[in-house]
Amino acid sequence: MSDLSWVFAVLFVLVIIAWYLTYTAARLDRLHVRLTGTLAALDAQVVRRAEASLELANSGLLDGATSLILANAAAESLENPGEHGEIREVVENDLTEALHVSLTHEVCTALGEDGPLGIDHLARLRSACNRVQLARRFHNDAVTDVRRVRRKWAVRLFRLAGHTPMPRTVEFDDEMPPGLTA
Repeated sequence: MSDLSWVFAVLFVLVIIAWYLTYTAARLDRLHVRLTGTLAALDAQVVRRAEASLELANSGLLDGATSLILANAAAESLENPGEHGEIREVVENDLTEALHVSLTHEVCTALGEDGPLGIDHLARLRSACNRVQLARRFHNDAVTDVRRVRRKWAVRLFRLAGHTPMPRTVEFDDEMPPGLTA
């Protein structure tokens, strides 16, 4: 084999490696953009759930103690909408717990019998809770995809992720209150 053939073979291999690294970097960038979008969607849905909870608490349809518990948990959730991490997860767990305590089957049945206002509040809250569950799942799926790509040897060796911190999943209890599942 001539020297020229070796040069072309080496150049071909280098072009393939460069293409692979460029493709992987672009894919990683798209995944990070998707991750940012899913996090923003999750934030929006969490705020929507807290607002629906606060509206129900302030509607006068619940008793005073239940309204106070629900309003405090919802207000705490609304105080730091852009914060992520353990503090946010604790706050959202508290709101979920307040919803579970407040919206038992009996309370939801009574609200449904109170007329269209109670039915409207329950429907809005049910929709918000469903959307939080979906947004959290989509976000955690995006985190899993980013982590899978970032574990590849080429990404680590050539530092294709730069100095971007490794994303983490969002884990909080987003289970639907028992009274809203019917």
